[in-house]
Amino acid sequence: MRESGAGLPGGERATERKRIAAAPGGGWWRAGRLTQVVAALLTITSACYGFAGGGGLPRNLRTVAIQPFDNQTAVPELQRELFEQVRATLRDRLNLREAPEAKADMVVRGTISRYEVDLPAGASADPRQTTSTRRRLQLVIDLEIVDQTTGRTLLKRAGMSREGQYPEGGEVQGRRNAIESLMADLVEGVQSQW
Repeated sequence: MRESGAGLPGGERATERKRIAAAPGGGWWRAGRLTQVVAALLTITSACYGFAGGGGLPRNLRTVAIQPFDNQTAVPELQRELFEQVRATLRDRLNLREAPEAKADMVVRGTISRYEVDLPAGASADPRQTTSTRRRLQLVIDLEIVDQTTGRTLLKRAGMSREGQYPEGGEVQGRRNAIESLMADLVEGVQSQW
């Protein structure tokens, strides 16, 4: 047998390459066998790995009812913003679906107890200049999350307080920062139960 068709005319050389590639240990056969081995290994290893939703929550906690927070402040849009952020956080970070309270595994309730804005974040050392370009706000809520399947309180925090800084005239951004910080605490608090 000649080495890869060396010295053969053009047509015979191509036939010789096909014969070698089709033979055991040949190029195509080896590549096909390698593909089969890799596919088998991927199948075996993927069977050992799976995704578990729920952000670390027990399997029986899959649905949540979120009651609108009792708003004891003079800012009506705060209730809607907090409600929407709690909804998105529980859905996206804890993989919970919303359900009516009668059918939900968990219930979230809360109170917005304080909201203070336009607190100076810094002041000038010059007593003649009292303006500040940075402001801060403070948001305080009470929060309770109850597992309705067992009646157990999963999280109960009174006086959860967060601040948000913002440039003058940018209160909405400061409020968003404070709410996002509260949501991080909510997720951490719920997950710490398991």
